[in-house]
Amino acid sequence: MLNQNYIDMCGMKSVIRELFSYGSERAKEIGYENVFDYSLGNPSVPAPESFTNEMIRLLQSENPVTLHGYSPSLGIDSVREAVATSLNDRFDMNYQKQDIFMVSGAAGAIAHAARAVTTPGDEILTFAPFFPEYMPYINSTGAVLKVVPADINTFQINFDAFVDMLNEKVMAVLINTPNNPSGIVYSTETIKKLAMILTEKEEEFGHPIYIISDEPYREIVFNGVDSPFIASHYNNTITCYSFSKSLSLPGERIGYIAVNPACEDSALLVDMFGQISRGIGHNCPPSIIQLAVSKALYDTADLSVYETNKNILYTELTKMGFDIVEPGGTFYMFPKALEEDAIAFSNKAKKLDLLLVPSNSFGVPGHFRISYCIPTEKVQRSIPVFQKLADMYL
Repeated sequence: MLNQNYIDMCGMKSVIRELFSYGSERAKEIGYENVFDYSLGNPSVPAPESFTNEMIRLLQSENPVTLHGYSPSLGIDSVREAVATSLNDRFDMNYQKQDIFMVSGAAGAIAHAARAVTTPGDEILTFAPFFPEYMPYINSTGAVLKVVPADINTFQINFDAFVDMLNEKVMAVLINTPNNPSGIVYSTETIKKLAMILTEKEEEFGHPIYIISDEPYREIVFNGVDSPFIASHYNNTITCYSFSKSLSLPGERIGYIAVNPACEDSALLVDMFGQISRGIGHNCPPSIIQLAVSKALYDTADLSVYETNKNILYTELTKMGFDIVEPGGTFYMFPKALEEDAIAFSNKAKKLDLLLVPSNSFGVPGHFRISYCIPTEKVQRSIPVFQKLADMYL
């Protein structure tokens, strides 16, 4: 008999992916340049030369049998060592090789982390607005994801609601900063307060509460914005990282988990990740991609275009009357829709070939997400289309 859970999921496909597919088909009809597709967070700038050059060198110079062979279960030792060193250099930490697990992107990292620190029936809390795929990531483990309502005035953590939802069944808190979909960066003040509350609750409940920190946008932070490294403020932090955004490598599915050395059971957790991989069929990302990213750990793609795009959109849309909490990073913003029904609003935009993602699946009603990782000239050409949309509500 077929698994009913996955049959049900077929009727609840990703709104983002469905809209992106529509945009691709629509572009075949009227031309890519005429579809203003703000649906998918697919980086629009090339990978840095350091990564590309290393890929070329590896293919031309290294033994192909070794290069394309299996890597060790926890990742290639030299790569894990390089990742630990880079984190220590940049964030004044003391990671070692044994604290690092190489993984297929941030999604794979979260899947491993959630399984390691929960058993079926345990709870993980996250904060709205949140990336919708957190639901299948967490709920498929047997744990239960519960969502803390948003503070829509700042999109920082709603601490009153958070404290009310904390109970003995909560084993982890899943945070995403810089945040998809809001673009907000949690401040040092926010993270310190979160750490203080969790430390108190750990003592009260008699068990650790882990922060699972989802950080694929860590390097996309705009000028002057306070962006703390989470693990430096809370010992029981499991950092989940992807190179998809910083190096513009989403299709390579490469990232890592870094377990804070001060974390409870830190030595055991990474070994557990290797065993979790056996159960979910993960078995490490490709060897060649691990090796290539290890030579680009201090580099990024040219991320400046995202701040340029943000400035254009924030300035022009606020002039039109859109209410927006200004992003501090990523390539997303999360304005209020001009009517309560975000789906109806986004459908009106769709008729103008302006593809915006309604907020319902992000856990906040009445908003929409703009993913502005598109060429700047296209952002500029979209402004009159946004104006047409706004004029419908005058």
